[in-house]
Amino acid sequence: MLGCPEAVLCAVFVQRQFGLDGGGGYSRQMERTMERAVARGLMAPAEFHCQRAEMMESLASGVDDGRTRTRGVLRALYEYYQTECGDSVHVWLSADTDHYCSSAGDKGWGCGYRNLQMLLSSLHTIDAFAALLQEKAVPSIPRLQRMIEDAWKEGLDPNGASHFNQRLQGTRAWIGATEIYALLTSLGISARIMDFHQPSGPGGTHPRLFDWVKQYFQQSSRSSRLPPRLVHTSMPPLYLQHQGHSRSIVGLEQKKNGSLCLLLLDPGTSASDTRKLLSRDSVSHAVRHVRKFPGSLKHKQYQVVAVQGTLSAEEKQISILNSRTLRAERIP
Repeated sequence: MLGCPEAVLCAVFVQRQFGLDGGGGYSRQMERTMERAVARGLMAPAEFHCQRAEMMESLASGVDDGRTRTRGVLRALYEYYQTECGDSVHVWLSADTDHYCSSAGDKGWGCGYRNLQMLLSSLHTIDAFAALLQEKAVPSIPRLQRMIEDAWKEGLDPNGASHFNQRLQGTRAWIGATEIYALLTSLGISARIMDFHQPSGPGGTHPRLFDWVKQYFQQSSRSSRLPPRLVHTSMPPLYLQHQGHSRSIVGLEQKKNGSLCLLLLDPGTSASDTRKLLSRDSVSHAVRHVRKFPGSLKHKQYQVVAVQGTLSAEEKQISILNSRTLRAERIP
């Protein structure tokens, strides 16, 4: 390494790319953003000190300050599909889920944490899972980083922990499906990682992914009868990961011709744009940005984290042991 400057540069690039270069984490990035705003005359010094104090208070509590949260999204989607059926023959929606978008403190690296917040917001509404959640409110990003570190200390995913040098706090490190799995398992929540490791349809599409999501949501209404056109299920949203970004699957449409369409909440969508879903005047246009057909998901690989249920103390220990060689379930 010492004799190879190319290798040194490569290592530095990788560290910067994944937020492991010691450049500071959420609070430092937020401070720098506000400092630049003051320098440009966009923020008064008094406002800087006020916002910084509020940020430090929020971080000390471990609870997200709610500034990027939008509530009522799933209820708005349900009301929309009640009246605007179009050519959809079936629509499945996840349990209530709040949308969390990126902020100045996590712009460029925080999508995994924001999707985790979306998932936790939903689990809080489901009795079976709410009792297992340590926090009574959705945690802040630094708190989530600490919770993942605590999961590693329990012995979960040692290979993943080693990749991050057992440390996330104070970094801008990206997280993915395995970190979500580790945190959920540490809370006593059973989850599985599905790996759609290659396209399964023409043009680099992933129809097997869409079919699997349909089967997931159909679990809530299994019967011999034809399911109703619109179902607001009690199923948690799905965490969807691909190279460089992640989103949350909160529903699925089936068209008259049999084609499927995912309903995705993206942490890269601003709170102001997400809130357009809540207005009858703008919901029809806003829903277009939530719908994703197979032609819109053409990355080579996708991974999905799905909550299954709860773990007994014995089952949790087995999951911890199995995570020493953590493997996703590959499809196809």
